[in-house]
Amino acid sequence: MAVAAPQDTEMTDEQKAITEMVRQFADEQIIPNAEHYDHEDLFPEPIVEQMKELGLFGVTIPEEHGGMGLDLTTYAMIVEELSRGWISISGVINTHFIGSYLLMKFGSEEQKRKYLPRMATGEIRAAFSLSEPELGSDVQAIKTSAKKVGEGYEINGQKMWVTNGLRSSLVFVLVKTDPDAQPRHRGFTCFIAEKEGGVSENTGAYEGLNVPPQIKKLGYKGVESTELVFDGYVCPAENILGGEQAGLNKGFSQMMDALEVGRVNVAARGVGIAQRALELALRYSQERKTFGKPIAEHQAIQFKLADMATQVDAARLLTLRAARMKDAGVRSDLEAGMAKLFASEAGRFCVEESFRIHGGYGYSKEYEIERLYRDAPLLLIGEGTSEIQRMVIGRKVLERNKL
Repeated sequence: MAVAAPQDTEMTDEQKAITEMVRQFADEQIIPNAEHYDHEDLFPEPIVEQMKELGLFGVTIPEEHGGMGLDLTTYAMIVEELSRGWISISGVINTHFIGSYLLMKFGSEEQKRKYLPRMATGEIRAAFSLSEPELGSDVQAIKTSAKKVGEGYEINGQKMWVTNGLRSSLVFVLVKTDPDAQPRHRGFTCFIAEKEGGVSENTGAYEGLNVPPQIKKLGYKGVESTELVFDGYVCPAENILGGEQAGLNKGFSQMMDALEVGRVNVAARGVGIAQRALELALRYSQERKTFGKPIAEHQAIQFKLADMATQVDAARLLTLRAARMKDAGVRSDLEAGMAKLFASEAGRFCVEESFRIHGGYGYSKEYEIERLYRDAPLLLIGEGTSEIQRMVIGRKVLERNKL
């Protein structure tokens, strides 16, 4: 029994058709196979190949570069449907999407022509990298550095928690290029670091960029999270995002802009996992009987279902608002933060309530809710923790309401 998400009254016919297509793909290809790939922690190659055929790697890339040219709002709807199937699947395209966003907004024309057509087909995939082992949420404390060497820049340092870190062919990496800059954020540059996808020890032109064994995780399996070690890696000056003249020491603002869309991404993933948790709870509560009647007829269960359904709907509306504002060119850092905070917490809440409704069976790997229970915590820390979101929201609310 699948429970259709409430139709957004502002959805276009194109958006309805695309979301229905992706939902069918999730029902037929992702959900039936997720348990296998999760249990074995295997990359879901057959599913990813089908995603290429469906054009999902080029959803927002302009048609002139081989993509669909769709907006962030439609992309958020797609991410919700993929995450409803399994959030690891959405992870395969989320960092890729952020990379394409950075290229489309800040890349030079030459960089766009060079990378976007192959990114649109999924021939090459992108990752992006901010975090470091001792960094946490303090992005301005980045230690990885780059210095001018001949016609390029030599990058040295260690990055952490890079989704798609092994299989990606491009990594949009933020490094320090001016250690004396004041304030600190004016001394960072975003490089497009090329590498050989699927190779741990890069050689030849990519020598000095190595990928240690992937990090073993509680959930979010199937898609790799890795470290990246830059040890004498030389990146051509032309691979500074936007070109050397336009992009040197401009990386911090570029990455912060991209995080706004990244937070919409995570919010949509929260809506997707919350929606799936609600579906599982509705199905189980109507099938499972106690004291002579389905547990859905007990008021205690109905209260849980009511709270879950309300949070799913509210999270979806907040996410779509943030996406539509970004599409309209309106500053949406506050709204994106609100959407990410509420939707990720709603995802955790709905999964936990569904887990409780399942009772002892929720603890069994035979039931899908067990996987969701391990996956949901990722949303509370990815793309900025809930605590960081509250800081951002609090500051922005004060800025907009100064006395």
